[in-house]
Amino acid sequence: MTATAFDTCAAAKALREAGFDERQAESVVATVRDAITGGVAAKTDIAHLEDKIEHIEDKMATKADLAALETRVTVRFVGIAVGIVLANAGLTFALLKLLP
Repeated sequence: MTATAFDTCAAAKALREAGFDERQAESVVATVRDAITGGVAAKTDIAHLEDKIEHIEDKMATKADLAALETRVTVRFVGIAVGIVLANAGLTFALLKLLP
């Protein structure tokens, strides 16, 4: 988006020369200026949005880290569960061999 230059002094002067009084000319110029610049983002607006985007990206990275951690915990839990089952099976077979 390109910035549009609007010379408010020249516009007010042209309106006064066309018959507007000072108050009317200033009012019309202010209205036109607001219409031209009302939807334009300022540097501070853009900087604020960039900060918000960075914050959101940080949260997304944190969620990805949590997903990886969840996967590691799940794998370890399954490994422990399998180990417990095998240990119990081994104990069961050992007891069966000891019993007559």
